[in-house]
Amino acid sequence: MLVDNGVEGDSRVQKTARSAADAGWDVVLLGCSPTGVAEQWRLGDAEVRLLAMTGPATGTGGLRARLLARGGLLLRAARWARRPLEYAQVWFWRAVEGDRAWRRLEPGLWNYERAFGAVIDELAPDLIHAHDFRMLGVGARAALRARAAGRPVKLVWDAHEFLPGARPRRDNARWLPAHLAYEREHVPYADAVVTVSPMLAELLQREHRLAELPAVVLNAPAVTTPPQDSSVAPDLRRLCGLDDTTPLLVYSGSATVQRGLGTVVAALPRLKGVHLALVVGDASTPYVRELLATAARLGIADRVHTVPYVPHRQVPALLASADAGLIPLHHWPNHEIALITKFFEYSHARLPIVVSDVRTMAETVRATGQGEVFRARDAADLARAVQAVLADPGRYRGVYDGPDSPLPAWTWAAQAQVLDALYRRLLAGRTIKENTAR
Repeated sequence: MLVDNGVEGDSRVQKTARSAADAGWDVVLLGCSPTGVAEQWRLGDAEVRLLAMTGPATGTGGLRARLLARGGLLLRAARWARRPLEYAQVWFWRAVEGDRAWRRLEPGLWNYERAFGAVIDELAPDLIHAHDFRMLGVGARAALRARAAGRPVKLVWDAHEFLPGARPRRDNARWLPAHLAYEREHVPYADAVVTVSPMLAELLQREHRLAELPAVVLNAPAVTTPPQDSSVAPDLRRLCGLDDTTPLLVYSGSATVQRGLGTVVAALPRLKGVHLALVVGDASTPYVRELLATAARLGIADRVHTVPYVPHRQVPALLASADAGLIPLHHWPNHEIALITKFFEYSHARLPIVVSDVRTMAETVRATGQGEVFRARDAADLARAVQAVLADPGRYRGVYDGPDSPLPAWTWAAQAQVLDALYRRLLAGRTIKENTAR
């Protein structure tokens, strides 16, 4: 398996590797070392190797650092000054190279090939599971090299998001068209595609003219009874210094502007006595500090608490003592099309969910009755939805315990069966002990 991050914090990747190994596959998960030093450990029965990235720095990072040192105003001016040139570069190289243009627009993508290519060839896998768009190209080239050498290899692409609807990860005009071209060039080499929601599966099939609708593997939590993780999750209320009667809302996940946390903080003055727990990876980021400063200006600093991440298997247990889970996303193409990880984690914590009116999650909450929907970016409407949930929590929690409970299907065990069946279909004719999923 291939992923372009350090594995820690990526619950989908961890669950995929671990469950495949539990099913009997020989799994090696290759990721990127965040420290620049190669690392290795076990994830259940799966082997994890983090590779040191090599190659020259790309993009405008050096220029950015120099301009930052001289002041933010100069950085903003430089950004706008270079933008016409960037658009010209995109137009020219797309006209000359077509989908090969990414080689000129985003040459740093080759760094993943330099780090991963030889390692994959040495492992000689029967199947390559490439997570997300960057690893699609790395996996495709590895499969092509193996096939040219007479060794059949199957390639599975796990599309985590719809790239045309993604927010660019760098502030330049090249990033998105370069990565779109990179993805389009390599999709034809995938033997199968899996993704995170039915709507995204349909979008991918249309976008890439896939002969087969991608298989759907939801980002459901690894929930077992009794829990396999012997460690005990901490109590959210105790971490916040709260008793059992204080109303508590929780947000768990990445803290960025488009996640809508500013709307939540703005709504708190309308919610007397209600506290907010932010379960985030790093409470010292500029955005989280900005949220806390806003809370202080509004006179509610004592009602906003930051809590660190726990291992993904402990998340539902951590969240369970809250009164409601929040998903206040802004409208953004990729926010409309999936049931995200925290949606399932809140559900298995049996929390009422308060979600903005992003399409798929809003439709699901309305259909199941497990929460309330509010207008994105509308603090007053968010407060209304929270008040409705706090007034009658049993109405919403009861959805999880009834005969039509969605929870049995919303587990990683159910999703892992989809992946295992796909692997077996692609490698039909070979016994499982002969096969590797790498």
